[in-house]
Amino acid sequence: MGIEGISPFRLLIILAIVLVLFGGKRLRSLGGDLGGAIKGFKNAMKEGEQESAAEVERLNDARPADASAASQAKRERQDG
Repeated sequence: MGIEGISPFRLLIILAIVLVLFGGKRLRSLGGDLGGAIKGFKNAMKEGEQESAAEVERLNDARPADASAASQAKRERQDG
């Protein structure tokens, strides 16, 4: 048995039917288009991750300065 009850022989029959219906040239074209779409999606995900990491780093760099200013103001209020 193959994937979820579909035997490899049945998969070959389905592949042959698809090949007859669409032709080899069109299937290659569809495969290339699908590959390009997947590549574009992966690139967009990497860019999004890089932008997110840069934003987190920017926020983390800004946070200690804000925290130290807030703690300084709190100490001044306690001293005053």
